Amino acid sequence: MSENFDMFMETVDENFRDFVKQIDKYLTENDCTRDIKLQKSGYVVSYVLNSSKRTLATFVSRKSGMKLRIYPEHLHQYQSFLDTLPEKAKKEIKKASACKRLINSDDCNPKCVMGYTFTLDGESYQKCRYMAFQPTLSEENNPYIRQFLEKELQAVRHVSI
Repeated sequence: MSENFDMFMETVDENFRDFVKQIDKYLTENDCTRDIKLQKSGYVVSYVLNSSKRTLATFVSRKSGMKLRIYPEHLHQYQSFLDTLPEKAKKEIKKASACKRLINSDDCNPKCVMGYTFTLDGESYQKCRYMAFQPTLSEENNPYIRQFLEKELQAVRHVSI
């Protein structure tokens, strides 16, 4: 572990430190490089897929607790998984900001990467990529967070075959 990662871990609620370490180990063992930056809100720990150079997930600290922002580029391949999420996680997704660029491409910075169009509980959504999938670490959410990452990595491997 790096010194910066150890310092980041000090900021993680001790109830979730083992989970964060498990996620870190899982991602770094599955073709991801860890990148750590210190920002005003605290440490931001990102995991970049070596194969595509795209960020897969980022730990972010918020007043409401530690979150893991997930960037599911292949969500369409396992979209039905979203229906299995806990109600609290679904509620966070549903209240996330809409993607202005998907709704009207002139309403957002042209350099902004477009968000996601998906179905959750039978309803269609167009959400911002930076807000859509960032579940708060919790006893209820953590198993689903792990499954979400596993499904995305499986989809990435399937695409690159």
